Amino acid sequence: SQSWTSESFVETTVRELREKLGDDKVVLGLSGGVDSSVAAVLLHKAIGKNLYCIFVDSGLLRKNEFEEVLESYKNMGLNVKGVKAGAKFLGDLAGVTEPEKKRKIIGRDFVEVFNEEAMQIRDVRWLAQGTIYPDVIESCSVNGPSATIKSHHNVGGLPEKMNLKVVEPLRLLFKDEVRRVGRSLG
Repeated sequence: SQSWTSESFVETTVRELREKLGDDKVVLGLSGGVDSSVAAVLLHKAIGKNLYCIFVDSGLLRKNEFEEVLESYKNMGLNVKGVKAGAKFLGDLAGVTEPEKKRKIIGRDFVEVFNEEAMQIRDVRWLAQGTIYPDVIESCSVNGPSATIKSHHNVGGLPEKMNLKVVEPLRLLFKDEVRRVGRSLG
């Protein structure tokens, strides 16, 4: 068997995504991190403007980070909408000290803001996620999928009526492979 290369992964994945998605619209939540960014660039290569990216500003980023990251996404040619939601996040976090509670609130708020924006896109068919292999392993257990998937991994909870199918182009990759794919994509 031929050895894995990031270039062959990109070529194969882009072709498979094109076949699978056709002219369908896809929505993806961008976090500013490596996984969602690489997933976005792969999908963009495959389906272009039919990829709708949503980048949520939680108000928890460093100074100017939201604007800089948003600008770099736009420079990559991505169809991205930046959503400033800091007031909501910070309001909901006020007075909360327990880290696990904070994480749940942040996760819930991301989902709510993302859902609100995703529902504005007409005829969207797919939800794309930057899930990678360790996330897949983590959410499986002896008894099947665990009830406690780390909340920041999956957008989850999109309204049932949207009835979206999920596409995860990185789900069989480890972090170092995602970085290699990212480098070969530029």
